[in-house]
This record gives sequence, structure tokens and C-alpha cells, in this order.
Amino acid sequence: MAADGILQTAAPVRTGAPFEVSKRALDLALGSAILIATLPLMLVIALVVRATHRGPAVFWQQRVGKNGLCFWLPKFRSMHAGAEENRESLRPYADHPGSVTFKMRADPRVTAVGRVLRKTSLDEFPQLWSVLRGDMSLVGPRPPLPEEVAQYGVEARRRLSVLPGLTCLWQVQGRSLLDFDTQLALDLAYIERRSLRLDLAILLRTIPAVLSMRGAH
Repeated sequence: MAADGILQTAAPVRTGAPFEVSKRALDLALGSAILIATLPLMLVIALVVRATHRGPAVFWQQRVGKNGLCFWLPKFRSMHAGAEENRESLRPYADHPGSVTFKMRADPRVTAVGRVLRKTSLDEFPQLWSVLRGDMSLVGPRPPLPEEVAQYGVEARRRLSVLPGLTCLWQVQGRSLLDFDTQLALDLAYIERRSLRLDLAILLRTIPAVLSMRGAH
């Protein structure tokens, strides 16, 4: 099903307090269940990361959430220590040069274990903690870096009007293969048509998208 097909199944609904309460209840119930079910796997991943490369198993990165409020997002570490300091030197080799976001298919900072974690999206499992804390939702625009937000125009800042998500519309449509403008258009389409039905449709589409590993790097 294409993105337009998903949107057609979810007509615009009122998104006031009842919707927000229901969405939060879904985040807590499903987020807790997934976190509990995946705890043994996450423990194994943490041990492997620690055993294969110097540094902590979990990397905490500042991201921008709803209404521009910053929070600390956890991920399993997939890069060598000090990788953040080298990002700007690699920007000319990015998949989408000049883009607001930085994505590089053959990023030399990524470790061998990190490549597996990224391809399988296992590096993002600790973000369930951010969902339970209320910094994120299961579904919503992916949380940007502060330096990315600094480049946002008025239209792009609309992404910050809702909680960021663990998955989103463009995550099930190609992920990093899509340029920023396409990602933004899909995020804004989601914001305009948010509903529990749409959230569930995206969550269901996330499973085959993750398994296919298309656009994950």
C-alpha cells in the first residue's frame, strides 16, 4: 500500500483531548509490552556492543521534541567513540548533499556491529523508554537534531507541533532513501490526518518495512 493509500484509510478526525488521551494510552500499553518482550534481546545487544568496541552500550543524543523542547534520546551505540565530532567533515559525501539531514550509506564512523543494528533497526529499541517517559510517541515525525531545527523554515517547524515518533509515515515508505522534502511532506500529511486508525496502520506497516531493511543504513 502506498502512502496515499494509508492516508485514504484514515479520514481527518477531531484531535482534541480524547484523541490525545487514547493515543497516550496506546503508547503506554503497547510500548510497555514491546519493552518487556524485548528486554532479553536488548541485554544481549548491550553486551555485544560493550564487548566489541570501546565506550558505552547506549548513546544518548539531544533531540528536539514537541513545541521545540529538547530531550535526551537513547540508542544502542552504532558508531566509534567521538563520531559526532567528525560529521561535518563527511557532509560533502552525504547521500543528499545540501540536505537539512545528514545520511550517508557508507558512513565510515559506523562499526561492524553498528551496521547490523542499523540495518535491522535494533539500535532504536531503547527509544521505547522515551515513549514511556512521554518525550515521544510510537507514531509521529522522527525527532530532529537541534542543528537541523536551526535550518527549518516556517513549514518545517510544523513538524514540532506534535510528539515525535518511533516510526512514521516515511519510515514505511523508504526511510533514508527519501530526501528531506519528501519526508517533510509525509510528516505534514500525517499531522493533518492523525488518528488512532492511521497510527495502527503505520505500526502494522512498520513490521514488514523493518524486516525488508530497505533504506536502513
